Amino acid sequence: MPELDDARAEAIRRGVGSYDRHIFICTGPDCCTPEQGDAAWQQLKKSVAALNGSSERGRIYRTKVGCLRVCRDGPVAVVYPEGTWYAGLDAANLARVVDEDLRDGHPVADLIIGENRLPRA
Repeated sequence: MPELDDARAEAIRRGVGSYDRHIFICTGPDCCTPEQGDAAWQQLKKSVAALNGSSERGRIYRTKVGCLRVCRDGPVAVVYPEGTWYAGLDAANLARVVDEDLRDGHPVADLIIGENRLPRA
């Protein structure tokens, strides 16, 4: 479909198809205040950019969402493809998830609220 050419070009520019991991983080307002959600998002952007060596490209992709439907003890996040769900992501806990899970590949057991691994295609 030619009308999707711009979206395809942007997906290529963003590196879609080359990621190893993807973290979605809820920015509230139900699991946390919008201010807490925005602070977590800003921290995650900087931390992932540092891990990737770039704010635009790298092996880890990050996405903010308005709701992950676990509206308790936020910010809440999920890391794929493993499907590890985390809650209570204040600044210190989010730093642990970035360092221990995203960087080192070791889930942070005391922050996990669920797991839902997705099958690889």
